[in-house]
Amino acid sequence: MLSSLAHWVQDQVAANGLQAVFWLNLLGSACIPIPSEVTMIYAGYLVSQGQLVLWQVVVVGTLGSLVGSWIAWAAGWYGVDSLLVRSEHSRSQMRHAHEWFERYGAMTVFLTRMVPVVRTFISLPAGIARMPFVRFSIYTFAGCLPWCLLLAVIGDQAGTNWDEWHRRIGYVGYAAVAVVLAAGAAWLLRRRRQAQV
Repeated sequence: MLSSLAHWVQDQVAANGLQAVFWLNLLGSACIPIPSEVTMIYAGYLVSQGQLVLWQVVVVGTLGSLVGSWIAWAAGWYGVDSLLVRSEHSRSQMRHAHEWFERYGAMTVFLTRMVPVVRTFISLPAGIARMPFVRFSIYTFAGCLPWCLLLAVIGDQAGTNWDEWHRRIGYVGYAAVAVVLAAGAAWLLRRRRQAQV
């Protein structure tokens, strides 16, 4: 399954170029387990082959990540918190989350956008903690830009040795998807337990 997903991502980027880069990054940032590592590195490889332009790949990838983050932020703001505030314990947790994001939220959102796996889920607690939309957007964009640039440059530089890098990307993608799925399952279980308290 994981191998098929990684190959599917690469096939989409090869067939649809920048549109695929945008939509795949959007889905990945919306907590759907599509690894941006595979998307952006392969797009960088296509840059090395003259099929895409580096700055366009980086900008489109960053915008896709931003829009996907908006979806996850909105899910936290409008949906998840209504499930969590059924008990006093949950309301207390919400207050702590809000205070934590008020104190450290902006920098946390910025830094974690450059950390694999964690970057996928940071938008949910930001929404739950009521981090202001404009501030969230600025720090998310600022964190996604260097991440997308780094991955695209890696793919571009790997162009002449793509067969070897292709195998490595497969392993990175599989690991990222597995961790994202595990983290998502753990988060859902924790949410249900908190809602039942």
